[in-house]
Amino acid sequence: MGWDSLAIDVDDRFIFKFPRHEQAKRALRMEAALLALIGDRVSMSVPRPGLEPGPPLFSFHEKIPGEHLLARDYARLEEGAKESLARAMGRFYAELHDLPVELMEGAGAGPIEAWMEADAILDGAMPLLPASQREKVQQAMARWAGLGEDPHGDIYGFFDGHGWNMAFDHRRGRLNGLYDFADSGIGPLQQDFIYSNWISRDLTERIILHYEALTGRRIDRERVALQTAALRLTELACNGRDPVLGPQMLSHVVQWFDDQR
Repeated sequence: MGWDSLAIDVDDRFIFKFPRHEQAKRALRMEAALLALIGDRVSMSVPRPGLEPGPPLFSFHEKIPGEHLLARDYARLEEGAKESLARAMGRFYAELHDLPVELMEGAGAGPIEAWMEADAILDGAMPLLPASQREKVQQAMARWAGLGEDPHGDIYGFFDGHGWNMAFDHRRGRLNGLYDFADSGIGPLQQDFIYSNWISRDLTERIILHYEALTGRRIDRERVALQTAALRLTELACNGRDPVLGPQMLSHVVQWFDDQR
């Protein structure tokens, strides 16, 4: 949402969002309508935005206190804090995935953005990869391309559960809430679990364990890992030649494949 809207923090108490273009206006209206439903149906704290039709159109909500949670922050957490975070996220996903798709579609939720085809991703990413990574990447993308449809089907999901959208209290080691639902929508259930890998594989595994205990659904770890790899490679293919973003995207891909067990 930050790319499409100007977000202004007022006194560390309120967040105002001003859309930059027509598509952003539609996204802002949709997000407000979705959060009006979500906020009453999940135990996680989420924004409760009001919408001012303007002109100019903007939204506003009370800020959920907390900061981003990055990989280095997670690594410093004590065991109890890691489990508490995973438990909260697992419950959030369980509650969110149980929301009727028809209800969320009625509030404006649509299909999430389709991903690029494997060949297109490889065409953009392979020339940027070190030679030592290319065989592993090709093998992973071949497996990803052959996954087929998610056996759990489609749900309404967050599809953005990384640390940049978390309001985390670092002093207490506690997650206060989640925000930025502009990328939420209808999509494959297991794809919703990939974004916590931006923080830590360990966190994703813990979240999945709590989710499985709550829902009885079995999550395919290999599918989640392959989807993570595909998205990281997509980011590299799309942004790898940018002088600022490119080195970051390449580092993410190299680290992901180096960390594979």
